[in-house]
Amino acid sequence: MGELNFPRILKRGLLFADDQALVDVAKGHDVTYRQHIDRVTRLIGALKALGVGPSDRVGVLAGSCHEYIELWHACLCGIAVINPLNNRLAAEEFVYILNDSGTTVLFVDATYAPMIHEIRPRLAHLRTVVLIGSADVPHDLSFDAIVDGQPVTDLPPEPDDDQPAVLMYTGGTTGLPKGVVLTQRAIVLVTYRNNMGMLIQPGWRYLAFMPLFHVGSIMTWSLLIPTGGCVVLLPAFEPKAVMNAVREHRITAIAGVPTMFGLVVHHPDFEPSMFSTLQLMGYGAAPMPEALLKRLMEMYPNLDFFQAYGMTEFAATVCALTPHDHRTGGAILRSVGQPCIGVEVEIRHPETTERLPVGEVGELWIRCDSAMVGYWNKPEATAYALVDGWYRSGDAGRVDERGYVFLADRVKDMIVSGGENVYSLEVENAISTHPAVTQVAVVGRPHEIWGEAVHAFVVCAPGAVTEEELDVHVRKTIAGYKVPKSWTLQTEPLPLSGAGKILKRDLRERIAASGG
Repeated sequence: MGELNFPRILKRGLLFADDQALVDVAKGHDVTYRQHIDRVTRLIGALKALGVGPSDRVGVLAGSCHEYIELWHACLCGIAVINPLNNRLAAEEFVYILNDSGTTVLFVDATYAPMIHEIRPRLAHLRTVVLIGSADVPHDLSFDAIVDGQPVTDLPPEPDDDQPAVLMYTGGTTGLPKGVVLTQRAIVLVTYRNNMGMLIQPGWRYLAFMPLFHVGSIMTWSLLIPTGGCVVLLPAFEPKAVMNAVREHRITAIAGVPTMFGLVVHHPDFEPSMFSTLQLMGYGAAPMPEALLKRLMEMYPNLDFFQAYGMTEFAATVCALTPHDHRTGGAILRSVGQPCIGVEVEIRHPETTERLPVGEVGELWIRCDSAMVGYWNKPEATAYALVDGWYRSGDAGRVDERGYVFLADRVKDMIVSGGENVYSLEVENAISTHPAVTQVAVVGRPHEIWGEAVHAFVVCAPGAVTEEELDVHVRKTIAGYKVPKSWTLQTEPLPLSGAGKILKRDLRERIAASGG
């Protein structure tokens, strides 16, 4: 028994028993730490009554709500392995994941209950469906009923640090989704890592709008407990709702995907004064366009910025660009920061796996104790990804002499045009500095001579900029062979994943459907 288990963090919330812990804006749920932990202990009793054991998988398919956070906390107390499901997936993907994971109990809200009812005959292991909220939809039990039927108790004995705690399926961009198995230790180490890097202060108020199925939601259900902060929860990301909530709830910290912040500052109702209470803005999961970061830092010179780089396989953050780094400025703002304490990063040749010198681009290999146990039911994929304690990330990048990590691209997203490697991130950064550009994504387009040609999808106001103007603009900062050979200018937003990342797969399919 060690101290790197989640209940050790949750129990610390009792030091702030009478302080506000959680506000669910949509449901009007407003509780103190004592009230929240009491509900968690009753939910633990309900899960035990349902026959759930520590190694059983409990699925959650719902929008963001306080019940979802309670399920995270109850399962992480060692009662079960939580399986948070990406609500953007299709029915067939849910069939695969629920069968592959062996999920026995599934919590759903009214939005997804009808779909689960339709596919349930094909779900081999599912025995109980619990409805979050109230609605006339198919289900076996209701969340409120099973919780109300249990007494308040003490938190259960702490689980071992190496006990599996989370089974989280990746997006499946290269095939069927892979289930990542994370331990108690992984969850706690990332919580501490982010607390140290963000310099979390007592009493902070954090606005949560990232989906709770995403690994980045650890910011929502873990980060503020050690210092007694309050989480204000929105049901989903919507720019106007974010602006209103920051002002109305006196929010001091927010975190999200850069695309989300871009949509906020480009919203016609946005005024810089709306964010006057903020002390910290965290971002990650996708690169921050240089122009957007510059604009935000100029608007809020006293605001701390924090960039987290990580992946599901490490329970999130492994590198960080700290507030101090942002104030230092310069070239390091184009990096994802230095490895966090306890994390090692090496750059290796993607084929030979030899370690490369400082400054050369290769594949990032990462080693630390928050690494996954492996991919669920996928020994070959696990053996490929985990090598002698190291994880091969699939991200291309380089490390400078001070240890700052600069991403070039996903290895699979690199464009090879006429034998030259073109990293889409570099091109996207060049395009995003044009003031008319709201969103941009760069992908490879099949070309009979060059193999691939660079194609850019750009979101902008009607008539705000032409292809010719963008061509001239980007040639000022990048080499000619990197400049897009073709463009798509559009007013509608680019397709996003549930985590707010641009879906380049969809854009490639769009190109293919148009004949390449």
